[in-house]
Amino acid sequence: MSSRKGAYYESKALEYLKLKGYKILETNFRVRSGEIDIIGKDKGFTALIEVKARKISSLVSPLEALDKYKQRKIERAAKLYSRRKPDSAYRFDVVSIKEGEYFRVYELIKGAFYMGENR
Repeated sequence: MSSRKGAYYESKALEYLKLKGYKILETNFRVRSGEIDIIGKDKGFTALIEVKARKISSLVSPLEALDKYKQRKIERAAKLYSRRKPDSAYRFDVVSIKEGEYFRVYELIKGAFYMGENR
């Protein structure tokens, strides 16, 4: 996905998360070893959120596109981010966006994966 498309879908995910009650803390947290698309607060958790979007006709779903390699990159960035607030409770969430010709389907998966999880 191009960075322009990525930014577009991340902005759509931000709108969606706000409707779901998330307080947005930061976007595009980048470190050498990885990136976290969106960081937000949700009911006592600091949610580290990955945004994945695909066309509805795609053979690979947004969640399938979040492979173990990508999860590890997010985990490495999360370890560095968590040094800022080591006492926070962290969770990895995913916003999946499937796009048809005239519609979008959003899905929020809270706790989509866990740090160090065997994959």
